[in-house]
Amino acid sequence: MTLSKKTEAGVRGRFAPSPSGRMHLGNAAAALLSWLSVRSRQGTFVLRMEDLDPQRSHKSFASQILDDLDWLGLRWDEGPDKPGPCGPYRQSERAALYRQQLNRLKEQGLIYPCFCSRADLHSAEAPHGTDGELRYGGRCRHLTEGQRNQLEQQRPAALRVMTDERLICFEDGLQGRFCRRLSEQCGDFIVCRSDGVVAYQLAVVVDDALMGINEVVRGGDLLSSTPRQIYLYQQLGFKPPRFVHIPLLVNAQGQRLSKRDHALDLGELRQRYTARELLGHLAALLGMIEQPAPVSAEELIPLFDWNRIRRQVCTVPDSL
Repeated sequence: MTLSKKTEAGVRGRFAPSPSGRMHLGNAAAALLSWLSVRSRQGTFVLRMEDLDPQRSHKSFASQILDDLDWLGLRWDEGPDKPGPCGPYRQSERAALYRQQLNRLKEQGLIYPCFCSRADLHSAEAPHGTDGELRYGGRCRHLTEGQRNQLEQQRPAALRVMTDERLICFEDGLQGRFCRRLSEQCGDFIVCRSDGVVAYQLAVVVDDALMGINEVVRGGDLLSSTPRQIYLYQQLGFKPPRFVHIPLLVNAQGQRLSKRDHALDLGELRQRYTARELLGHLAALLGMIEQPAPVSAEELIPLFDWNRIRRQVCTVPDSL
């Protein structure tokens, strides 16, 4: 499946960074491609701050993200500083919306409390699934009411959603057809942590659905979690968006970029390059242009075509 460059009325795309550190080059790549996909079809670009986890999120990083995006020329139509019809645009302000949808899952009998510790999850009852990730073995799914009451006195419970044997498939805009059976991949998964914080898998579905997001462009590391999200879309009666998972950026040693890799974060990169120079390097790295050359985000719009974008991992050269 390839995505058309033609005008598509009503396209709503988004960039949803976590303010847990300075954006790195990979984050900038995701923001750029999401922005270009929307702008090339005259759609609406939404900025949402995924500050759900109070222990990892900081206002200073959120401010830096806004400044970095503005510096790159990737301006948004709705966001934390631009009120719109689908706000609030910070996850920390959307707790009531998450609880409402969590209650809908409870009413369907799909939620149960889980008291498993990390040691329990690494036991023989939770072997690795098809993607090598830990698969929950269902230890708490069949507890009696008495057993649950007893365990509640010992530790707070997380909440898991029951999965079934259905095969979940979708056509990714870059990676093609992708299918997973959740019972084999991950088992029942957490939708609310034991500290009361709603899990990412549920929050991102609720946010994108209620904000009318119909195209999600994000890093390839999230490809394997998409079937979980589609399952939640189905259970909550929402229509899933079109997904496009872009190639990960790795350093010369083949290591995935992270916010701990300060050599390639926007703070360091802004010391060495102008916005046009950095965008030129990104555009070449992703396959939009043949050689790095200074270019603005606006100038990349007529050049943008999903058929040009690389599908595999992109290695950032040491020279950058």
